[in-house]
Amino acid sequence: MGQKKGGKRLSKRQVADAIQGLFQAHPGEALSYKQVFKALKLDTHPAKMLAVDVMDEMAWDDYLSKVDNSTYRLNLKTQVQEGTFIRKANGKNSFLPDDGGKPIFVSERNSMSAMGGDRVRVAMMARRQNHIKEAIVTEILERKHNQAVGILQVEKDYAFLITEGNIFAQDILIPKKKLKGGKTGEKAVVKITQWPSPESKNLVGEVVDVLGQQGQNDVEMHAILAQYDLPYKYPQRVEEAANKISADISPEEIARREDFRDVLTFTIDPADAKDFDDALSIRQISNTKPQTSTLYEVGVHIADVSHYVTEGSVIDKEAQQRATSVYLVDRTIPMLPERLCNFICSLRPDEEKLCYSVIFILDEEANIKKWHLAHTVIKSNRRYAYEEVQEMLQGKDGDYAKELRILDKMAKKLRERRFQNGAVKFDREELHFDVDEDGKPTRCYFKKSTDATQLIEEFMLLANRTVAESIGNIKSQNSNLKSQTKAKTFVYRVHDQPDPQKLENLRTALAPFGYKVKTSGTRGALSRGLNKLMEQAEGSREQKLVETLTLRAMMKAKYSTHNIGHYGLAFDFYTHFTSPIRRYPDTMVHRLLTRYQEGGRSANQDHYEELCEHSSQMEQTAANAERDSIKYKMVEFMADKVGQEFDAHISGVQSYGIYCEIDENHCEGLVGMHDLDGDYYEFDEKNYQLVGRRHHRKYQLGDALRIKVARANIERRQLDFILAD
Repeated sequence: MGQKKGGKRLSKRQVADAIQGLFQAHPGEALSYKQVFKALKLDTHPAKMLAVDVMDEMAWDDYLSKVDNSTYRLNLKTQVQEGTFIRKANGKNSFLPDDGGKPIFVSERNSMSAMGGDRVRVAMMARRQNHIKEAIVTEILERKHNQAVGILQVEKDYAFLITEGNIFAQDILIPKKKLKGGKTGEKAVVKITQWPSPESKNLVGEVVDVLGQQGQNDVEMHAILAQYDLPYKYPQRVEEAANKISADISPEEIARREDFRDVLTFTIDPADAKDFDDALSIRQISNTKPQTSTLYEVGVHIADVSHYVTEGSVIDKEAQQRATSVYLVDRTIPMLPERLCNFICSLRPDEEKLCYSVIFILDEEANIKKWHLAHTVIKSNRRYAYEEVQEMLQGKDGDYAKELRILDKMAKKLRERRFQNGAVKFDREELHFDVDEDGKPTRCYFKKSTDATQLIEEFMLLANRTVAESIGNIKSQNSNLKSQTKAKTFVYRVHDQPDPQKLENLRTALAPFGYKVKTSGTRGALSRGLNKLMEQAEGSREQKLVETLTLRAMMKAKYSTHNIGHYGLAFDFYTHFTSPIRRYPDTMVHRLLTRYQEGGRSANQDHYEELCEHSSQMEQTAANAERDSIKYKMVEFMADKVGQEFDAHISGVQSYGIYCEIDENHCEGLVGMHDLDGDYYEFDEKNYQLVGRRHHRKYQLGDALRIKVARANIERRQLDFILAD
């Protein structure tokens, strides 16, 4: 029933759309039945009754609120929200509310042409018969991307940038005079100059950089960086400022510092590292009580970046903006100019270097007897690669093998205590590639944690924890804040407890396999339960399932001035102090510690919280770029293996198919839903599986499969598999 229009009666859906549009156009106003009928030109009794029914339903859905028996207004309290727009290639876009609520569907016609990642304001739409919650974008608050990366298509009168991924709804129009010499098939970075509007639906841009021919290694790596708005060039003015910094250390500066130049000191890093930002020193010290344990002075020496990079300088501003070094498969994009990160600050052997150091007095059981923080000068005796140290820890002779074994014994004690206190035990493998001079991957392999890497890790953790505690814990024996009631502003590395809902999902998913998962209790009891779970699953068919789901239940670590402790490490106080060459928060920590050592007042918390948020965001962005570079090299590595079969396991389950990871090289590809055998599969999100409707065949996370490589699309960084016969 409804108003006749052009010979046809308006449907309930049409009336609902019209009413929704009317109330959204007048968000603060109360509208009576009469005003609605007049505005929508509803002049027949059936049409008016249909409109009344629709408004009643909308009030029931909380879309409208009832002012009186015949008047309604838009329920702004629940209907208008702010958050992030997520664009999907399949058109199933969504809105992610700021309050952490569930994603809400946004159709393309209601998206206002928002781009992936934009901050938007939305209004909730009235739920229809299917009761699916839906939103409409009413305002774009902040654009996430003002540039795009893609392939140029140059025609006679105009040009386009064709983009991949799920950020832009359409290709970008480029005026011919704004091409900067770019040609068809070349990759380019384009700045958006005009956003879609009611007058024009076009996205318009201008070329800011032509990267080069698609498929060339440098071009593709630069494209990945540009896609995430990460810099791939170092500004000349910053390089010039770095080149003016003197590497000489004056006698006056040495006199101001504790001198460790004659103490055995060394660095341990990956074989191809150049930026050595941490070193260890060790010497036995005389014990006044002969019957007690031998004591050692162990120094954790960290490059004193803040001595060379002054706050507010051109170098500091660039480092602050970058916030982190980015490690792609075949290159490092450093946070600091090369002169600083690889030469002046890098703790290279046989060179005098300035450090900020945590000096511990430890017994053989790695108990801290005393410690202090000091600006120091060191001279490293030896530069080790992890592999060399590992061989010595396993019995091979070499330089300072005895001292390395003493440190290893202490590190094992520290590690053991950490897990006893409730640290979560994740020894994740890291995918690595050997590449030739053209950047082409020649080998794909995994690096596992070793005693050598754990030796360095434990002493870095000890230093980070100790300095954080000295500021944050006002009751600490070593705190310089004992007379205060409130800790001074500081930068912490925090990690919240696992998401209770995800823990419950973990418990539900693993119950059929006979695993019991503790989902409540103290922090220590929870983490010990998770460690026990992973130990029980080791070597089983479902090991990958258990590890993946446990990892997914974890929150992300981040930087904050508000300390909540670090759940994964089981530390009440933790920070990042040990890598200022490649992480800006460590530089902030050095500056704050120096300020407080000199008796300075508490720093401005709001200012540092802003920097923490930016650093956390940049860390995530860098991780995404690193992951994309691995995906690219993975597809490149597999490109000549199309048609070959491999043993694999299911590493991810989605509504559109299953991701499978090859066991021998851990390259991951997708088996699309249409490539699964003759059945219709339903996605069981809660149990991470697809279930066949007719034959009830299940594909679950962790299942072993035999796959065949079907396609390797380098441009999309996508591997497609099919199930082997």
